[in-house]
Amino acid sequence: MTRALQQKIHVGCRELGLDGDARRALQLVVTGKKSMKDMDDTDLLKVLKRLKKDGFNASSKGAKKHKVASRPDLRLVHVLWTKLGEAGELRDPSRAGLNKFVRDQFGNIWGSVPADIDMLRDHKQINAVIQALKAWGARAGIDFNWAEHRK
Repeated sequence: MTRALQQKIHVGCRELGLDGDARRALQLVVTGKKSMKDMDDTDLLKVLKRLKKDGFNASSKGAKKHKVASRPDLRLVHVLWTKLGEAGELRDPSRAGLNKFVRDQFGNIWGSVPADIDMLRDHKQINAVIQALKAWGARAGIDFNWAEHRK
């Protein structure tokens, strides 16, 4: 059960916008332990209870609802992916498909790729994804009409 609780804590922190340092600080306050490796199920449940108190809804099942990306360049990645999907260019137009595209295209180049596109922080990597999607759109003859997005 420990691994499942750890995953739930990570999901809760992501949903509440807590980065790794904030998560560890919260864990230290709640349990006296900074690392989840040092915690047993009781400690992990205390952290999860605190996240729920702070607004995390751990019981939501079914389709995951992701927050809008916090960075404009990441939002652009999602817009480009959506446009490619609307044009019928994608086998999997979902977020999972986008994450697979990033892993397949950049995994060997970058060495490691985050589990989700919205976890990218390096502007050069984000720009590389944007340029790859734009190039794909150009090859497919897709007109990314930017005027309709500026309002």
